[in-house]
Amino acid sequence: MAISEAVLDTLKRRAREAAAHAYAPYSGFAVGAAVLTDGGEIHSSTNVENASFGLSNCAERNAIFQAVAHGARKLAALAVYTPTPDATMPCGACRQVLAEFGADAIVVCCTDDGAREQRFALVELLPAAFGPASL
Repeated sequence: MAISEAVLDTLKRRAREAAAHAYAPYSGFAVGAAVLTDGGEIHSSTNVENASFGLSNCAERNAIFQAVAHGARKLAALAVYTPTPDATMPCGACRQVLAEFGADAIVVCCTDDGAREQRFALVELLPAAFGPASL
């Protein structure tokens, strides 16, 4: 699926907007994420921390789960925004969850400085992923 720059800009904006709602009292590290479904819908979310750190959830997985809860089964792209000097990549757990629904997805990692944006195919971030096809 070819994704226009205008759609990617919207995806990044939605991720940035979501980061403003982060619940990150322990790390102070706000993250926003937005996913694009193969039907053109965008779902966004933020990270939510918990005093029991293992119960925290990343913005990327929250956004993916939002899309799935609304009926999506195939994702075309994921944007991750952090208010940091350098773009932040999704963690391994988020990469694995994305592989379940977006094996061919484009991952865009961005900050307020567009010059530091990074783009990857998911396969670059998670080669030889474990997934439904490998079961």
